[in-house]
Amino acid sequence: MRTPDDLIRYIADYGIDAALVVPGQKTPTVYLAASALSCAEDQIIKSVLFIVKVDSGQAVAMVITNGSMPIDYHKLSGVFGVSRKRIRLAPPEIVLACTGYPAGGVPPFGYSTTIATYVDQYVLEQSMVYGGGGDEHTLLRVAPEELIRVTAATIVDVRAGEDGNL
Repeated sequence: MRTPDDLIRYIADYGIDAALVVPGQKTPTVYLAASALSCAEDQIIKSVLFIVKVDSGQAVAMVITNGSMPIDYHKLSGVFGVSRKRIRLAPPEIVLACTGYPAGGVPPFGYSTTIATYVDQYVLEQSMVYGGGGDEHTLLRVAPEELIRVTAATIVDVRAGEDGNL
């Protein structure tokens, strides 16, 4: 299993303009992370791994969005080009296997394999965001533009309306 130390090495090795923050308490939820940092919940990003059934089997995709915003599965199905029924959240054991990090601390990058990444356009409304830093005690601070650069993400609109479904 990867740790925040692995993420620190990844940041250094690839010259990424980002830093880890240790607020001194667990931060496994958006609310707890925002409270620990005294920031807006929209500045907390979540990295959500999905399993997408495609004709050739299945693939995984990472969706990064503002933590307080639900993801609209119908919009997501349009992004992936499959029906809603072919998309599901990856269970914790798949998250760990694909990213090397435990659910609740998954950073938006720093994996040993490349994962197709999609960033919701509303993340770009923030000047600085905080995501998983490798465990429940650590957060990653990064500007959205740097996040896009590092992940080579596709910018999408997957934010749900008030009747959101995640």
